[in-house]
Amino acid sequence: MRYISTRGQAPELSFEEAMMTGLARDGGLYVPKDIPTLTAAEIAGMAGDSYEEIAYKVMRPFIGETFTDAEFRQLIAAAYAGFGHAARAPLVQLGPNHFLLELFHGPTLAFKDFAMQLIGQMMQAALARSGKRITIVGATSGDTGSAAIEAFRGLSNVDVFILFPHGRVSEVQRRQMTTPAEANVHALAVDGDFDDCQAALKDMFNDFAFRDEVGLAGVNSINWGRVLAQVVYYFSSAVSLGAPHRKVSFTVPTGNFGDIFAGFIARQMGLPIERLVIATNLNDILHRTLETGIQKKEGVTPSISPSMDIQVSSNFERALFYAYGRDGATVAAQMADLSAKGAFTVSQGAIDWLRAEFASGRASEEETLATIAAQRSASGEILCPHSAVGVKVAEGFLSDVPMITLATAHPAKFPDAVERAIGLRPALPARLAEAGIRFSIATGDEPSNDRNLPHHAATAVAHGLPHDKAVAAITRDAAMIAGVGDQLGSIVPGMRASMILCSSDPLDVRTPVEAAWIDGRRIDLSNHQTRMLEKYRRKYEAPKP
Repeated sequence: MRYISTRGQAPELSFEEAMMTGLARDGGLYVPKDIPTLTAAEIAGMAGDSYEEIAYKVMRPFIGETFTDAEFRQLIAAAYAGFGHAARAPLVQLGPNHFLLELFHGPTLAFKDFAMQLIGQMMQAALARSGKRITIVGATSGDTGSAAIEAFRGLSNVDVFILFPHGRVSEVQRRQMTTPAEANVHALAVDGDFDDCQAALKDMFNDFAFRDEVGLAGVNSINWGRVLAQVVYYFSSAVSLGAPHRKVSFTVPTGNFGDIFAGFIARQMGLPIERLVIATNLNDILHRTLETGIQKKEGVTPSISPSMDIQVSSNFERALFYAYGRDGATVAAQMADLSAKGAFTVSQGAIDWLRAEFASGRASEEETLATIAAQRSASGEILCPHSAVGVKVAEGFLSDVPMITLATAHPAKFPDAVERAIGLRPALPARLAEAGIRFSIATGDEPSNDRNLPHHAATAVAHGLPHDKAVAAITRDAAMIAGVGDQLGSIVPGMRASMILCSSDPLDVRTPVEAAWIDGRRIDLSNHQTRMLEKYRRKYEAPKP
C-alpha cells in the first residue's frame, strides 16, 4: 500500500512513513493511492465480531508490510484495552430509526481516543524498531490534545507539544491537557482560535530544516493513521444494524472534517451508506460551502461546542482531492487562494460531486441547548453540545433508512453547557479517576461555600468515586493543580503544616472538625455560635438538683 499527497508534489510513502510524517512536504495531506474494497460477504462476516476483530479486518489492507498480522492484532488489543465499555462503541436508540453511536468510552472520554490510542501504539512500535526519537506537535480545539497526551505521556523517545486556543476549550478539556505531570508532555495556550494553532503547526512542518532536526511528527487528523482508525466504527455500527443487507446513514458533528471523511472512506470500501450528513454549529463554513459553492472564512465565534469552532477544516482538502478527480495541482491552487485571499470558489463539477457525497445542516446555540433538553426528556440521554448539534441536524434527514448520529464526547466534558440546558451537571469524577486524570472538586467563587467541600466530595463518592480519590480531590490533587503541591495538600515533612483534625470520616457532614492548623499555627475554632452551643449544652446536660 502506497500513499500520495493531495497536492501531487510529494514522494509516495509507505503506511509507516505516512504515519510518522503527518503532513506531506508539499503542504498536502496523504491519502491511499488506491482504496481497498471489501465484498458484501466480507462485511456481512463482521456480524458478531468484537470491535477489535472488525478493526483488524477493516484496517489490515491499508497497513501493508509495516506490521505482521500478529503484531497488528496485538497493537489493536492494547489500544482498546483501557476503554470503559466492552463494545467499545455501543449504539443507543434515540427514537424510530435514529441511533446514537457512543464514542466517548475511551480514557479521555472523546472520540479521538479511538484513533489516538491506536496511533500511539503503532508509533511506539515503529520507534522501538528504529530507535529514533520524535517530537509530536498537535493543534487542538479541545479533545485531540488530551487524547494525544494520554497516548504518549511518559514515553522516553517522544516529546509532545500541544497548542490550544486560550479560553476557548472547556475547563475539563483544559485540565486534561495541563495537569499531567510527565516531563515529556507540554500544553501551550495560544492567544487566538484553533485556526491560529493549526496555522502555527503547519508553519512548523513547512520549515524543513527544523522539521528534520527535531524529528517532527503530527497527530492531528492531518495524519492518515488518525483517519484510518476512525473508519472502523462506521463498519461496526452499520453491521450492528444489518449492513450490508440494509443501508444506513450517518450524521457527524464536524469541525476539521476528519471524522466524516473517515465515513467517506468507509463508503468507498463498500459499506452501503445512504447519506453522510455534515453537522455544523454557528461556525458553519462547511455548510455554507455546500450551499453556495464558495468556501470563505468569516472568523471564528466562540460557542458552547468549542471543538467545532473552526474555519479552516484541514481534511476538506482530502475531499476536494477526490472532487477534482485527484488533480493535485488544482487542489494546491485552491488551498493557496484560501490562505492568501480567505476564500475560493469550487468548480461546478466539483461542487456537484461534493453535494452527491455529502449533505449538511446547521444548529444554532439555542437549538443545541433545546436538543439537549428534549433528548433528556424523550430518551433519558444526556448529550454533550457537539453530539446535540449532530442530533438536531440528523432530525432533518430521518427516513426509513436507519440514521446513526455520532456522539463525539461525554457530556461531563462540557458541564456548563449541559447544566445550562437541563439544570443538571453530569457526573464525571469517577470516570476521570478511572482514566488516571488528576482533578479537583471546588465549590465556586464564594469563600463561604468552602464549608460544603466535604458534601460535594461525598456526593462524588456516592456516584462511584473511590473515597481516597475524593479526599485527594479536595487536598493533594487540588494543591497540585493550583501549582502549590510542594507546599500544601499533604502531611509530610517540609510542607507548610496546614491541616485539619477530625474524629471520624472527614467526608461525613456530621463529623466535627476537632482542631485546625495554618502554617503550623493552631487556629481557635470557637465563635459566637459554638460558644452559645456549648453554653446551652452545659445548661441542659447539667444534673438537676
